[in-house]
Amino acid sequence: MANVAVEKCPSSGALPETLWRRMNAITDEIRQRAFSLFEGRGRTIGMDLGDWLQAEREVAWSPASELVEKQDDFCVRLALPGFDARDLDVTATPNALIVEAESAHTHEGKEGEVCLCEFSGKKLFRRLDLPSEIDVNKVTASLDKGILEIDAPKAAQSKRLQAVA
Repeated sequence: MANVAVEKCPSSGALPETLWRRMNAITDEIRQRAFSLFEGRGRTIGMDLGDWLQAEREVAWSPASELVEKQDDFCVRLALPGFDARDLDVTATPNALIVEAESAHTHEGKEGEVCLCEFSGKKLFRRLDLPSEIDVNKVTASLDKGILEIDAPKAAQSKRLQAVA
């Protein structure tokens, strides 16, 4: 099991500048791909949502995920086969967990001619909104056998509100 670094952002409104830049870059790439799909269809009006959704699927990969709420914390699991802990960026905000990663696949230095290859580079961006606030300073993450597990303890205020309800 390998520990994964977690960037902790105590305020939802103050995401790190680097995260904003990466999010904007992905959005720009999706926008460009959606426009390319639109042009490829002869600029026919009425399919813009379909173009956008297809572009999202092509640009950013969304892995199988699970979010479990327990008494005192949330447990998130994401299936990330082929990724190493050093490839992953995990950001914790009071209301969300954001996971990013990118992998590449090349055939450089391989002996022989590649006759078939279904491997590809992957760009992962996954934001998981949480039902209640977490204590970002206590969030931990680890990667074991291709499964990223994030443990996010609930904020003290959320625990009190749950006890009153």
